[in-house]
Amino acid sequence: MIQHRSMLRVADNSGAKLVQCIRVLGGYKKRYARVGDIITVAVKSAQPHTAIKKGQVVHAVIVRQRKEIRRPNGIYIRFDENAVVIVDKNNKEIKATRIFGPVARELRAKGYNKLVSLAPEVL
Repeated sequence: MIQHRSMLRVADNSGAKLVQCIRVLGGYKKRYARVGDIITVAVKSAQPHTAIKKGQVVHAVIVRQRKEIRRPNGIYIRFDENAVVIVDKNNKEIKATRIFGPVARELRAKGYNKLVSLAPEVL
């Protein structure tokens, strides 16, 4: 459950390291975002000499969350951290070339096939 002002780690090599959620997209007064939802984030820290700079506002998709996710078969899955991958909002294309750490299987159903194929592990 990611909400306004949540701090998230970036799980790709786009250049951003830490971002803050500034808007949950997807409807009027939507408060929480879950795995697979697109949010608007502000970059709080970034690596030098990369495409994404500190202070930039970009869109990102949530790939890991600390709050457990219930699957249809009754299993719950939970991650150690909240993490996002920076994407282009219109066509769901990721801006990076590598993904770090595991991602949730629910992303494949939401249409992020390239993101899932680049991930080292899908849980």
